[in-house]
Amino acid sequence: MRQIILDTETTGLKPEEGNRIIEIGAVEMIDRRLTGNNFHQYINPERKIEKGALDVHGITNEFLADKPLFADIMEKFIAYITDSELIIHNAPFDVGFLNHEFKLIDPKAKPVSKYAKVFDTLALARKKYPGKKNNLDALCKRHGIDNSKRNLHGALLDSHLLADVYLAMTGGQMSMFGDGGTAAGQGPELAAQQLSSDRPPLPIIRATEPEEKEHLASLATIKKASDDKCLWDDND
Repeated sequence: MRQIILDTETTGLKPEEGNRIIEIGAVEMIDRRLTGNNFHQYINPERKIEKGALDVHGITNEFLADKPLFADIMEKFIAYITDSELIIHNAPFDVGFLNHEFKLIDPKAKPVSKYAKVFDTLALARKKYPGKKNNLDALCKRHGIDNSKRNLHGALLDSHLLADVYLAMTGGQMSMFGDGGTAAGQGPELAAQQLSSDRPPLPIIRATEPEEKEHLASLATIKKASDDKCLWDDND
């Protein structure tokens, strides 16, 4: 399962008022593990950044003056997101801007949804935590995720934080080992050990009926939180 956690920064709030994307940040996650295959690009919007937006992300027109245009990076970006699931906080905002950029280059351009599925973590958060603040900072605080470096919004930093939030909201990233161990693929390989032939057979300890019921209840919770994408459900 290939997922791309994505965020953008823009010159303002509304593409229909001529606002443009100035930064795209995205991190790749396969089977709920970050791969390090990131996408990060600043973009020259060819227009002035609104003061309200500048106060949020701190990116200036002077900084963007020598950066590529969206048309220069569009093909590379589409190749990166194709056949993935995009994980976006307040997806209609970012997807709306991306579709707007596509149309500026080619009025017949396909929308983002033709290249990738889209999952909105804000919609999930509102379902899980109704009546509470569900912006990225609030979710980081709720799940104990360190966002102390987030003095200003930044697309790549926010994508990394959103990846942690998404994992926390949909069941977390569980280790296959005990204390000090790591999840598969996240650390050194375990050395093979030869067991003594004199060792007595290992006892088989089966789950009790209450434990089996608790296990099934946990799987049901994970399925609900992950939109029926529970990897450990044998019934799927």
